[in-house]
This record gives sequence, C-alpha cells and structure tokens, in this order.
Amino acid sequence: MGAVLDAYALIALLGDEPAAARVEDLLERGQATIAAINLAEALDVLERRERIPAEALREALEGLPLRILTAAEPEAWRAASLRARNYHRRRRPVSIADCFLLAAAEVGDAVATGDAALLDAARAEGIEVVDLR
Repeated sequence: MGAVLDAYALIALLGDEPAAARVEDLLERGQATIAAINLAEALDVLERRERIPAEALREALEGLPLRILTAAEPEAWRAASLRARNYHRRRRPVSIADCFLLAAAEVGDAVATGDAALLDAARAEGIEVVDLR
C-alpha cells in the first residue's frame, strides 16, 4: 500500500507536530507520494505561518523518500469530477487541491490526512485512509 499525503501530513512532519511520527512511519514503508498542489499548500503554510525559511524546507524535502506527482489535463478532469461529487459547503468542504490528491490515489493507496472533509470524501470514493487526527 502506498500513502498519498496531503498538506496536513507534510505540515505535521516538517512542523514537528503530533502526527509527525505517523507520517515518518508512512515514509519509511516506502511508496509515499504527494500531489504538487498539496506540496505547494504545505510549503506555503510552513513558510508563511510557521516562518520556516524556504531553503530549510527545500533541504528537508530533498532527504525524504517522497515522490511528487504533477497533474495534467486528465487529473484536472478527474479532480473536478471528484469535487462535484463530494463538495458541500457545510458538510464536506473538500478543497480542489485535495480533489487533486484523490485523483492521484491509485488502487491500493491510502490517503493520509487529518482533514475530516478529505477523510469523508476519500471514504465515499472507496479509497483507504490513514487518519492522522
């Protein structure tokens, strides 16, 4: 089983938050991926809110066994369809970035997140989850 990390997971790891140990375990198992859009979201939060310098983040990422997935037109169509099926403003405010993450998940992958809306959407799509809350 591969793990598809969302921004929450990477923020927990690089920000040394409580879920960091669980994320480290997922990385050690191998086959961990993150969609480029979720990577950008995590880097934004870590640099802007946590004040971690961009160079320190780049160095930390270079040492991680993490594959970064880029999106092309097919993933954009799939992400849009996933959001159309799963988004609800109050009950399930899943972001378009997280729908790209869902679109990147392959058979046998598990989405690793602490985001309740994303957990619900992944389950609704039949995708395994690793709840980091």
